Amino acid sequence: MIEVERILRVDHAGEFAAINIYRSQLYIARHLYKDIVPKLEEMLSHEQQHFDTFDRILQSRDIRHCYALSFWAFGGATLGFLTALAGRNAIWVCTDSIESTVLHHLEWQLDFLEKHDQEVHDAVFSIKADEQEHQEFGRSQGSNSLIYKPIFWAVEKSTEFAIWLSTKL
Repeated sequence: MIEVERILRVDHAGEFAAINIYRSQLYIARHLYKDIVPKLEEMLSHEQQHFDTFDRILQSRDIRHCYALSFWAFGGATLGFLTALAGRNAIWVCTDSIESTVLHHLEWQLDFLEKHDQEVHDAVFSIKADEQEHQEFGRSQGSNSLIYKPIFWAVEKSTEFAIWLSTKL
C-alpha cells in the first residue's frame, strides 16, 4: 500500500533528522553545557533505535528511503547547531516543538495503520513513548519566555514543512 510506504519513509527520514539534531547539539553541549550531555546522549540513543527500526522494515519490504534524506540530515544538523548556540533553553524548546509536532503526526499514522498494517503500526507505537518523554522533558526544561516563542514556532513550521515535503518525495 502506497500510504504505508510513505509513512515508513517519512518516519525513517524524521528519525535521521533527529539523530543529526542531537549530534549537533551534543557537539556544542560538550563544550558549553556539559551537564546536559548525558540527557542528550540518551535521547540520541532513542532516535538511533527508532531509525534502525524503520530502516529494518524498509529493507525487509524492499522500499526505498525518502529522496529528501540528505535534506533531513542537513536540516537537522543545522537546526541542532543553531538551537545549541542559542543556549540550553533553546535546545529544550526545540525538543518540545519537534516532539509536539511529531506526536500529532504519529496520532494520525497510528489511526491509519491500525486498519491497514499491524507491523508498521506496532513499530510506530513502539517509538511513541520515547517521543512523549522527550517532549515532556523539553517542555519542563525549556523556557516559556516570549523570547523562545519564535524558536518554538520556527521549529514547528520547519518540522511540518519537512514532513509535508517528504510525503511528496
